[in-house]
Amino acid sequence: MASQSTELLHLYRRLLRSCATYPSKNRWGIYEAIREEFRDNSTMNPDDPKTQKQIQVAYKGLGQLRMYDTVQLSKGNPESPNWEVTLEQNPMPKP
Repeated sequence: MASQSTELLHLYRRLLRSCATYPSKNRWGIYEAIREEFRDNSTMNPDDPKTQKQIQVAYKGLGQLRMYDTVQLSKGNPESPNWEVTLEQNPMPKP
């Protein structure tokens, strides 16, 4: 259980850090929404399937926030104009 809570704490911190550099007028609204979601769900059982689903959504959101991180896009050199973007293959597969 300790490793699960440590993992969630790292996820929470990464979400907040990524949100701080997200290029949007509503950046701080998103930041507060992340804080509120984690605060509201702090008492949930990590083994519950609903909780696992929310964790997966949080990881997906982290990936979406990081798509706009200039350091990650430029491979560590934020001054570099050469960004690399990798698109998700078949993000909406047909049923």
